[in-house]
Amino acid sequence: MAPPENRDTRQHSIFMNQGPRKTIFVVGLGMVGIAFIEKILTLDVAKRYRLVTCGEEFHLAYNRVALTDYFQHRSVEKLYLNQVEWYAQQDPERFLFHTGERATSLDTVAHSVTTSKGRKISYDYCVLATGSESTLPSYVSPVRAERARGIFVYRNISDLDEILSYSEQEHVKGGRAVVVGGGLIGLEAAKAVFDLKTISEVVIINRQNFPLSRQLDNEGGEIVLRRIEAMGVRVFTGTTVKDIITSDGILTGLNLSDDQCLEAEMVIHAIGITPRDDLARQAGLECVEKGGIVIDDLLQTSVQDVYAIGECASWKGNTYGLVAPGVEMADILSFNFTQVETDLGSFKPRVMNMPDLSTKLKLMGVDVASFGDYFADKRSARGVLASKAAVAEPLTRDTTEKAIDTKPIAQQISPSGSNIVKEGEVAINTVTTGTKRGSRQAALDGPIECLTYRDPFSYVYKKYIFTADGKYLLGGMMVGDTSDYVKLVALVKKKKELEEPPSKFIMGSGSKGPDDGADLDDDTRICSCHDVTKSAISESVKAGITALPDLKAKTKIGTGCGGCMPLATNIFKAEMKKAGHDVSNQLCPHFGMARQELFSIVKIRKLKTFPEIMEAAGVKKDSLGCEICKPAIGSILSSLYNELVLAPVHHANQDTNDKFLANIQRNGTFSVVPRVPGGEITPDKLIVLGQVANKYKLYTKITGGQRIDLFGAHKQDLPDIWEELVAAGFESGHAYGKALRTVKSCVGTTWCRYGIGDSVGMAIHLEERYKGIRSPHKFKGGVSGCVRECAEAQSKDFGLIATDKGWNIFLAGNGGSNPRHATLFAKDVPPSKVVQILDRFLMYYIHTADKLMRTARWVEQFDGGIERLKSILLDDELGICADLEKEMGELIGSYADEWKAVVGDPARRRQFRQFVNTDERRPQMEVIAERGQERPADWPKRLPPVKFGESDIVTAKSEWEWRKLATVYDLMPTDDAITSAAVKHGDSQLAIFHIPRRGYFATQQMCPHKRAFVLDHGIVGDDLDGNLYVSCPLHKRNFRLKDGKCLNDEDFSIMPFDVKQEGNDLLVLLPDSDSLDAVIGTSKWMVKQASAELSSRGGGEGIEIAGVGISLSKSGSTCAEGQSSCSANASLDW
Repeated sequence: MAPPENRDTRQHSIFMNQGPRKTIFVVGLGMVGIAFIEKILTLDVAKRYRLVTCGEEFHLAYNRVALTDYFQHRSVEKLYLNQVEWYAQQDPERFLFHTGERATSLDTVAHSVTTSKGRKISYDYCVLATGSESTLPSYVSPVRAERARGIFVYRNISDLDEILSYSEQEHVKGGRAVVVGGGLIGLEAAKAVFDLKTISEVVIINRQNFPLSRQLDNEGGEIVLRRIEAMGVRVFTGTTVKDIITSDGILTGLNLSDDQCLEAEMVIHAIGITPRDDLARQAGLECVEKGGIVIDDLLQTSVQDVYAIGECASWKGNTYGLVAPGVEMADILSFNFTQVETDLGSFKPRVMNMPDLSTKLKLMGVDVASFGDYFADKRSARGVLASKAAVAEPLTRDTTEKAIDTKPIAQQISPSGSNIVKEGEVAINTVTTGTKRGSRQAALDGPIECLTYRDPFSYVYKKYIFTADGKYLLGGMMVGDTSDYVKLVALVKKKKELEEPPSKFIMGSGSKGPDDGADLDDDTRICSCHDVTKSAISESVKAGITALPDLKAKTKIGTGCGGCMPLATNIFKAEMKKAGHDVSNQLCPHFGMARQELFSIVKIRKLKTFPEIMEAAGVKKDSLGCEICKPAIGSILSSLYNELVLAPVHHANQDTNDKFLANIQRNGTFSVVPRVPGGEITPDKLIVLGQVANKYKLYTKITGGQRIDLFGAHKQDLPDIWEELVAAGFESGHAYGKALRTVKSCVGTTWCRYGIGDSVGMAIHLEERYKGIRSPHKFKGGVSGCVRECAEAQSKDFGLIATDKGWNIFLAGNGGSNPRHATLFAKDVPPSKVVQILDRFLMYYIHTADKLMRTARWVEQFDGGIERLKSILLDDELGICADLEKEMGELIGSYADEWKAVVGDPARRRQFRQFVNTDERRPQMEVIAERGQERPADWPKRLPPVKFGESDIVTAKSEWEWRKLATVYDLMPTDDAITSAAVKHGDSQLAIFHIPRRGYFATQQMCPHKRAFVLDHGIVGDDLDGNLYVSCPLHKRNFRLKDGKCLNDEDFSIMPFDVKQEGNDLLVLLPDSDSLDAVIGTSKWMVKQASAELSSRGGGEGIEIAGVGISLSKSGSTCAEGQSSCSANASLDW
């Protein structure tokens, strides 16, 4: 047989077939055979295969592991892995099965199988899943076993029926049953006959000194032995059976190796299993002398198109009698048939690896488990870095295990040259591996230490094996208490450095509470921008603050970068609970409900505009809403209907970024981020980006999401920039929206020599699928082609990591101020099933998350956590998965590129003018050169408070004049939404707003908080008292339109102006331009680098604010007419 590495090309051609439907004949309808069939039916979404199988038993596939339960209920149907209805529901064009029919011959040349009923079935591929049979001892020949009554094995339903029937015979009733073998099967058999009322005594004969010698050491085995004997079962250890004793063909007893004669009415042999390879041998397939069909890493036999899986297969000289390795083989083979080449890209064929032999069973009423390298201490030297700990252990304990045993594990487990699987149901031959470099591998390969716990009174024993430095768990065994089994198996598999000392695994440790800052000191700084401590939050609550907006207004927490708000919110809620206050999760004062409840109302009642929603669910039916509820409702509407956000009825609901389809920057310009799916881009597209950046003088930077960000785009240039990008094949990257940003990828199998999965192809598919979908917050994805994790998928809202079994799906990770490592949600997911799971996850997140809540916080606060989500999204516990998938499909189908919608619509392009009354351009902040590119000057680290008012203007208001600055057409007013525009008067900038049924309003354009000329971009809202205000888009300072007062920061105010409409003209009552410019002129307030540096060093007098020669000082030396200040309010001069 050619070695696997020489047959890769042939194997790949098989797995990648795209022709007519192929027939796969599966020989055997056992647990492994049906597992393969189920997986093919599930994974073969392209319907490329037709499955045909036959099983020699008359029963459908049943759970052989649960055979002992059959003694209780006597119903094979209760053991069926799939009920009869499942078989009836299968498409006969895809799956045919025959029971009570055995495959008798295999013709590998003709590609056909003949059955015991004379049926001849042609195949394209044949999968042998013939299993194994119980081994009889040498003193019981097959002929003797058939003729003598009372001799049994414990393997299938037929065996159990014979045992049950025989136990009812008169000469057996009240007699003794002997089980030969103290391994897993032996104890299962002993428990079964122990529960029979017709059997009065059960004896176990075990050649080892304790039972389960292949899973436990002598101390663990001793605990099990004591437990078995306490049940009234006699156990003969250190002895074997020489022969059986019969009388008239009926068993009467056994001769033991110590010449003792043991009377018995029946005997059950459970000494091991032998692979069933007779069909393969007759067909000329290569087989191991002692049993087993030879397979390669791809599970193919020595003959092309014939595969073997399960107990009949011998891989690298090893045969496995446990179910898990067989199911693993079924998984590998079904994956390779269906997933190596799909519409989502290619995937490296999976290969067989050393299976996990961890087991957890309940035997003779005792919970027993072993995991990892549970006999590592038998062949590795004990280290000197840690000492062995013994807890609740008698002083008479046998210490023989302290000696170092350097024999290879294979020599302890299986006699050399034998492939008969013994009681432990696994035969392993010696495999030599080289030692890898690296500190972790050195620790794993080096000395070990054991931590043991022994409680003979409660029949509990634990032994955990660690590296000598205590940093890694290697394996262990448990008796009596196996509650930590799953957690410990995961630790061993991941080979991750332990976060707790080894003693914690025995003694236990406290669990971490919610992230509410309970473990933080009172002087811990929560908000770095405004130096707000934890104690400031608690003191505010004690002072009567009961709402987050009030907390923000009082302390300014979260009004800077906003990154502190998740933790600040949790601390605030915790303090509210301490103070006895109810914590409200209502959306805002306008809606007395949470986002999730509002989402349901909008969906069920099919509401499609903000006014409709306010009318149906608002506290006041005619409210305008606010900067909180408007974007949240805009997101809900987009998540449900995905209508263009620039449509007049939706435009006013959007924050500035969505309003202008680009990210506003601190100088009032925007950044443009075109979509680069999966980070893959052609040289031609790169050239276009460079040309656009040069043409519009844009600062360029590679983003963390593998895209190119173009900074410094003026609002009026955005449509022209998009037009050039769209013509080159780009689309909006939605970097401005609470939507999918990117799906980051490594190169995977496209280039990388370590690649297992096509990470680029998968990332592109997912990004193209979910692009443009609005959600409660932004979300990102990552796809890594192997466990080296170069795409950092575990820090994303959803991440995929390729393993040799498929994709591991991680959910709810994020970076930022409160990073969270993503949680493993589903393991070894076939490529064809990835989208289904992600569709459900994202749609359910959209349905149920709070406003501006990342998936990380959503999962952390979700009732029941990630396990509950698994029940809902993987097990469909609520029966909503089909609806979630349908909704996602509809949402995806409504996608349209938002940039393209603007480029092709002259009316929408008009919305991007800087000023509606002039084509003149006005810089908002000084531009400086740095590292060969241009960027805005730095903001000063400290800016003094500024309050503007009419009294600051030298000219009396009685001398002001009505000046035409815009037309009604410029503001594009509608009856359903607020519109706004910026105008220029002299060197001053103003913002004009139209509010349906309320009229026109005007204010200065500059927000005094950061000297940013951006107020026309802000959301206009109202409070419950009807006060209208505009919210600055940079840091959400809310300024009342009537008098300019800042409602959430008393340090600032702006200047409002009267507006009136005359025909189609809009007139604003203003002083002459010189008087106005002296107070709010752009040149006066535009930040320059020199100004910022001086201000940051503490300077305040004689600061040059802009390059127009104006100097502000207390002496007023440059002020006109001998005034002591350039304005009537000295605070305006800093």
